[in-house]
Parts: sequence; C-alpha cells; structure tokens
Amino acid sequence: MAALSFPPELLLKAQGTGLGMKAAIFDVDGVLTDGRLFIGEHGELFKGFCTLDGHGLKLLAQGGIVPIVITGRDSPAVRRRVADLGLSHAVYGANDKLAAAMPLLAALGVDWPELAVMGDDWPDLPLLTRAGFACAPANAHAEAKAVAHHVTKAAGGDGAAREFCDLLLMAAGRYGALLHGHLQTLDSR
Repeated sequence: MAALSFPPELLLKAQGTGLGMKAAIFDVDGVLTDGRLFIGEHGELFKGFCTLDGHGLKLLAQGGIVPIVITGRDSPAVRRRVADLGLSHAVYGANDKLAAAMPLLAALGVDWPELAVMGDDWPDLPLLTRAGFACAPANAHAEAKAVAHHVTKAAGGDGAAREFCDLLLMAAGRYGALLHGHLQTLDSR
C-alpha cells in the first residue's frame, strides 16, 4: 500500500482523457534545478539536481510515460544529467519551446491532451496552456502558477519534479506496481 496520496479530483485531471498521459515535458532551470546558476571564474556553469527528481524521471519512463526535457539553456551539466538518467528525448537551447516540442510530439504520436508539462516561467507558458495537464513548482513565477492545473508542494530542484512524476504515475494506475517492484529484493523473488 502506498503512503502517498493525492485528491481524487486531481488524479482525474492528471489522468487526462484516456488512461494517463503518454509523455511529460520538463523544463530544467527552476524545475529540475532550483533556478540558480553558479558560474565559475572561467565561465563554467554549475547546476544542482535533486536525486529524487532524477529517480522520478526514471520511474516515469518505466511506467510508460515518456519523459522529455526542453530547456532554454544548453550546458554540459544539463547534457550530462540527461545522459546519466538515460533520457532519449531532449532539446537544448530552445528559444521557442513550442516550436521545439512540436516535432518531438509528432514523432512520438502524442497529442496535446495526452501530454503533461512542468514549467516555471514565461517561456514555458505556450506549453503549459496547451497541455492536457500542466504543473508548476511551488517557487514558480505567478503566471506559470496561474495556468497550472497543479502547483507542487515542493520547490523546483527540491523534489517538485518527483511529486509531478508520482502524481502522473498514480493517475495512470502504475504507481503501485512500480512501488511493489522496488519493495522486492533479489532474495524474495
């Protein structure tokens, strides 16, 4: 039995029109990180990522929901994190996130009602307003929160993406099986 729960009306909204979302788009700065940029004296960029969020993205993929990263910045740190998580779909340095999303969604056969999006600021608004389910982290800009179907309790870079992933997996009816699989040990199989 899962210790985590969400209100039924939120689960229904996150479920979308079918049996759950097919894909989920994540922004990076302010969603997978806390939005701060650390720049060293030689111009190198450092970002902090939350391991809870990373595991959530992996669980999302295991649960049949394709995680997609679309970010306005391009940096070795983000590329490394995406690679470490084994994510197949990412767009870096996207000035127009809607234009970046369209070919990915077409290639995956995903329509807007089957798409969930998590973003935190104005560049994410075109995606948030079209998605079947839109989510913003607790520390998002007011305009992103205003169009979101759900605002997480956690802040960006501090478990917000994991909360979003858990919600999508619960709404799709896949959370329990994934949790059960993690409770099993090699000795008990």
